[in-house]
Amino acid sequence: MSGQFDLADLQRRMQGAIQSLKHEFGGLRTGRASATILDPVQVAAYGQTMSMNQVATVSVPEPRMISVQVWDKSMVAAVDKAIRSANLGLSPNVEGQVLRIRIPELNEQRRKELVKVANKYAEDARIAVRHVRRDGIDALKKALKDKTISEDDEKRHETDVQKTTDKFVAEIDQAFAAKEKEIMQV
Repeated sequence: MSGQFDLADLQRRMQGAIQSLKHEFGGLRTGRASATILDPVQVAAYGQTMSMNQVATVSVPEPRMISVQVWDKSMVAAVDKAIRSANLGLSPNVEGQVLRIRIPELNEQRRKELVKVANKYAEDARIAVRHVRRDGIDALKKALKDKTISEDDEKRHETDVQKTTDKFVAEIDQAFAAKEKEIMQV
């Protein structure tokens, strides 16, 4: 197993947790308009739920405004309802097939709520990284039990897995600290 143990695969899976976290962070608004704010919004369309980018084009024409161009005229009300009920604190103005969303200034309470949400996203990413670590260590223990690696190799690989985990958890903590600073800036 020493030749088969794949630390690079564990690193790739941990990197996936980081990418997911950065995507989630992109959806948290910080007082500036960003098309990614609407990524988590799900629209009830055509008898199923669809993501925003499947029913409309989202753009940022101004620093504090988002424009949503709905493709199908019959879907405008559903998109409006989905944005309002997404708990993002946004109120679209409907103008034909275009929804214009002004991004209001964040008050202190809302900033603190957003930091809590960001912390939850970061904790979910840490948990995902720890699950990957557990999978790696379980694979090592199975290899040791099957006598495909020695105890020394198992301990060495286990140390490598832990160092990799620590590196990715530190990267998550760094990303959270940066997002918290960005949210709390007045």
